[in-house]
Amino acid sequence: MNKKIVLLCVLTICLFAVHAQKNTEVIFNGKDLKGWHIQNGAASYTVQHGELVGTTVLNSPNSFLVTDNSYGDFILQLEFKVDSTMNSGIQIRSESSPEYDKGRVHGYQVEIDPSPRKWTAGIYDEARRGWLYPLTLNPTAQKAFRQGSWNSLYIESIGSHIRTWLNGVPAASLVDSLTHSGFIGLQVHAITNPADAGKQVRWRNFKLQTANLKARPANTIFTVNNVPNTLSEQEKQNGVQLLWDGVTANGWRGIYKTDFPAKGWEMKDGVLTIHSSNGQEEGLGGDIVTEKEYSTFELQFDFRITEGANSGVKYFVKESYDSKGKSGIGLEFQVLDDEHHPDAKLGRDGNRTLSSLYDLIARKNIPNAFTKIGDWNHGRIIVYPNNHVEHWLNGYKVVEYEKGSKEFLNLVAISKYKDWKGFGLWKEGHILLQDHGNEVSYRSIKIKLLQY
Repeated sequence: MNKKIVLLCVLTICLFAVHAQKNTEVIFNGKDLKGWHIQNGAASYTVQHGELVGTTVLNSPNSFLVTDNSYGDFILQLEFKVDSTMNSGIQIRSESSPEYDKGRVHGYQVEIDPSPRKWTAGIYDEARRGWLYPLTLNPTAQKAFRQGSWNSLYIESIGSHIRTWLNGVPAASLVDSLTHSGFIGLQVHAITNPADAGKQVRWRNFKLQTANLKARPANTIFTVNNVPNTLSEQEKQNGVQLLWDGVTANGWRGIYKTDFPAKGWEMKDGVLTIHSSNGQEEGLGGDIVTEKEYSTFELQFDFRITEGANSGVKYFVKESYDSKGKSGIGLEFQVLDDEHHPDAKLGRDGNRTLSSLYDLIARKNIPNAFTKIGDWNHGRIIVYPNNHVEHWLNGYKVVEYEKGSKEFLNLVAISKYKDWKGFGLWKEGHILLQDHGNEVSYRSIKIKLLQY
């Protein structure tokens, strides 16, 4: 090879290396804890053979070794190895101040979870809102964790979009705007069992890029978007559309009507609210439906209920049925205050409770799946081309069934819908938001069409 060409290649490599170094920051020098400090608990943090080692201490609260500096947009790469009985995590854009719970560390956490649950690289909101992206939303990533071995994490925090990869596998995709910057931290979880004392989690090979950031190409995993009525670039590329634009009644009308109701429903500050009236079906404004009909889809919606409220999101709604002044007829994701509304005690075995397939299938009992009255919750309905249907509540699958199956038909036969010929068997129908005379709000209503 020509010596000039060799020299040119060497110079190019050197210039590239210098350029890369200018865009990165050394946050762990492999020798000591310079640039870090401990917050909250009493766990031990040491440096061994170029690795940062966290060790559990009995009856200590969660401990965090956090960076002295704060970071907003960045790409962080590192490796970790964790005892199979431990729980840990990587804090990003996190904070600690005397005004918040006496200085408790709070903020986004990229989970390290070697338990059978397998939620490593999911995103948790430490000491604030809880799970934002459990890996129930991405089962493929649950298989990526390597028990007893070193694992690699790639964390992309750019703008309001936080994405993670575990051992090269896309794991989480979260759009959230609550915190824009904060420290990076390494968690050693609290323990109360003496047998768990002295367990360790290790981190090494930290690489932090803070300038000239370039996001990885969009992938196909599900995105949790907590910024109301918006679509991220990844959602757009994956075919997600806004079913309500957050401002106008475009695409919606009253059921059995040509126009949107003149009263009852209000669109304000990006929230669609049905106001309280008489507590009866078809209350002040009546049900509203999409102008279009849909067959196979993934529907998302945020909802907020008031005390004692009743509403519902129905799908495969057909206006050919005469409901005799009652709510439109269709399959229903129940929206209800289970504690204070009597409908939760009716039906069979809880099949009229929140997120159940109304009057047909009760939701699975998953603790803490519902947040609380007055908070926003996230619903999701998936109708697959093979007639498999799922209801999701805040990231948890709570109902699944086969539309048109023998089991489904048997349930219809003993339900309030037994006299509606062909109930639930339509290939397409409208999506409906129910006015049951109680105040309930909706936002971030989105749909993705699934192809046959």
